[in-house]
Amino acid sequence: MVKHAEPDKVLVKMPSLRAVRSFVAAAKYQNFTRAAEALCVTQAAISRQIRELEASLGIELFKRSGRAVELTEAGAIFYDAAYLSFVNIAQAAERVQGLGSSKKMLTICCTPAFSALWLSRRLPAFFTANPDIDLNVVTTENFLQMEPGVAPDVFINKVADPREGYHSIPLFHDLIYPICTPEYLRQHPEVASLEGLRDSVLLNLSPYGRSQVAEHLDWNVWFSFFEIGANARIDDSYHLFNANDYNMLIQMVLNNQGVTLGWHHLVAPLLADGRLVAPVTPVVELKEKLHYLTYADNKTHNEAFCLFRNWMLACIEKEHTAVSATE
Repeated sequence: MVKHAEPDKVLVKMPSLRAVRSFVAAAKYQNFTRAAEALCVTQAAISRQIRELEASLGIELFKRSGRAVELTEAGAIFYDAAYLSFVNIAQAAERVQGLGSSKKMLTICCTPAFSALWLSRRLPAFFTANPDIDLNVVTTENFLQMEPGVAPDVFINKVADPREGYHSIPLFHDLIYPICTPEYLRQHPEVASLEGLRDSVLLNLSPYGRSQVAEHLDWNVWFSFFEIGANARIDDSYHLFNANDYNMLIQMVLNNQGVTLGWHHLVAPLLADGRLVAPVTPVVELKEKLHYLTYADNKTHNEAFCLFRNWMLACIEKEHTAVSATE
């Protein structure tokens, strides 16, 4: 006699995954049409799937007002759980797919500025030396509030051991000085003095949207190290521009639009190739403000991580040695 399995209560109660996927897309974009475009289906299909899901759950998930939709309280609760579940499934699928590949995968989390100005310049050499390793780079300005389900193997930031299960290796400290283009310095020779620099077009990195405000250094703080009050700018001085996007500030500097503060580890190559110059010699050195390579416990002996760690430390040591030789 064949013994039949008892019904699985969890699986039996599960709503249609196709309907849940449509709901997650609609909740993410707050728009059924955009959700349909994201999933390559029709808007009618999205609406039908969500109606079926609401009928299955016995509660409305959206408040509908014309074309606009907004999550109800129940919808918000369901979205948080459903989205995290889909992230976990997607990551598990990626790992499973990687089991059949000869390539090793490593996920790196850093700031957009570090990825654009440090990593991108040096990665070709890493890939040449390690053709069997693929990197997945995730950028953020807020390391303390990562997206649900995202668990990078490596963080590169200014917080040691940002979460449980990680360890940190110190990389370098902050070295900060003004930077502009040679052309801007030629057109504005006054920026070669601290007072003239104070009254020039200053491109300032603002703290908005950044989780590590205590680590922040702007023009006011930089000038205070040399007893120059940034608030004492003359009445007819040029404007002070604020942005929380460091890549934008660097691009504006390269376009001869003003002077910004340069973090040495990010801008050194631009100075080395002559695209930027330091118009004044004073430098703020913050030896206590360290940057770290923080890695997950389970990667301690992982081959891909060890190769990446050794490569990065070698890059930093080589560049530090080169700087010391020129001093």
